[in-house]
Amino acid sequence: MSAPLEFALLSNGAGLPWTEVPEWPADDFVSATAAELDRGGRLCAWFGVPEGAQTRLVAVVAFDAENTLAVGRSEPIRDRHPSLTLRCPQAHLFEREVWEQHGVVPKGHPWLKPVRRQGNGQPAMGDFFEVEGSEIHEVAVGPVHAGIIEPGHFRFQCHGEEVLHLEIALGYQHRGVEEALTGGPHRATLNQLETVAGDTTIGHATAYAMVLEALAGTEAPLRAQWLRAVALELERLANHTGDLGALANDVAFLPTSAACGKIRGDFLNLTALICGNRFGRGLIRPGGCRHDLEAERAQQLAGRLRVALAEASEAATWLWDANSVRSRFEFTGAITAEQAEETGLVGPAARASGVVRDVRFDHPAGWHRFAQIPVAVWPSGDVLARAQVRWLEIQRSGKFLEEQIAAAPDGELRVTPGPSAADTLAVALVEGWRGEICHVALTDGDGRFRRYKMIDPSFHNWTGLALALRGQAISDFPLCNKSFNLSYCGFDL
Repeated sequence: MSAPLEFALLSNGAGLPWTEVPEWPADDFVSATAAELDRGGRLCAWFGVPEGAQTRLVAVVAFDAENTLAVGRSEPIRDRHPSLTLRCPQAHLFEREVWEQHGVVPKGHPWLKPVRRQGNGQPAMGDFFEVEGSEIHEVAVGPVHAGIIEPGHFRFQCHGEEVLHLEIALGYQHRGVEEALTGGPHRATLNQLETVAGDTTIGHATAYAMVLEALAGTEAPLRAQWLRAVALELERLANHTGDLGALANDVAFLPTSAACGKIRGDFLNLTALICGNRFGRGLIRPGGCRHDLEAERAQQLAGRLRVALAEASEAATWLWDANSVRSRFEFTGAITAEQAEETGLVGPAARASGVVRDVRFDHPAGWHRFAQIPVAVWPSGDVLARAQVRWLEIQRSGKFLEEQIAAAPDGELRVTPGPSAADTLAVALVEGWRGEICHVALTDGDGRFRRYKMIDPSFHNWTGLALALRGQAISDFPLCNKSFNLSYCGFDL
């Protein structure tokens, strides 16, 4: 059988028979993936599919300018393959994860170590990078933190107060969500997907629903697509507002901190007005939505939304007018556009470095095919940029919601999807508030999940936090960390 010449193309929220996914020997597959990335693609997913004692690799590459996705797979691999990281640094965590999960070694990987757990199941705490020198010292933070912060270990290599290198070790609360999905969907699957990252319930539930609909060859009704888009932007508003308040708190600017804490709750309560849950649990279902938003409640939601947006504008004005805030935000934790592209950053973290990258614009699906939101970017890549992108998105999401609530489509809210197609691969991308959420499902001969892979935006962006600390004072770490506000549990699925 001759090797295919290129990856297969599909659109966001679509499926493809497994037999139509092009296949290469391991070496050629790595080269083919690198070629796709060299011609403008970026790596959305790279994961292993067990086949007995061997493992197939699967790659999903996004071509944002063309609004298309490309997929390919390797022949079964027993133990090793050439490293893709040497040519494409954005693959470094993906390859380490495959090695950790399946034992397949990426030959030549520059820093091969477990992403989350060692072979004995313990967190991957050993073999940290070290900087040598008589005046170099290490600072270890975590994994146990104050308050209710999730566990994570941060190892700083410092010269005086200057951070030369930061290494981040996560994986202290592994829940095994992906393993639990094998053989599904199960009765608990939807609940598990809604809690992958608790502050991103709508984003992950929407991606899961899109995957199931693609496998069933159906689509949610337009009114359900509209309601999902409304809920997704409410989720964005709540979290971005909370982050502005948290950033203000980290530089001791209490007026905005206190106000945003209250306003975040107001936005969460708008989601509760739709479905009875502040985080949106129980709203999204494969085939549509479980709850509707009739005219009376829609009018109530619109009124409360206007008040919350006005209060958010006032709180943001206090923040931007404070010289003390600007002096702490500017030039702190900067990441260049080249670094963002090279490491595959997504969401506000990428857009704050001037990278125009947004699933709602690049790979629109659902209601975002009909109603666009301008992409918010900022060029400087520092804490100020990440805060400004959040504020721009609050304004634009707010305007989008006001327009959509005033012109809701009619029609049914839910259809019943048929059975999932057998031996089929489906891919769904959703622009969550942290960035791109990617779900990939591969079914077996009975239409059950043979493999279900999820990539939360935090998986891409923790590397960005490590880069942002280089050359910074170690005292800037809390502020830089909050400017990314990444998920620990979303990283470890």
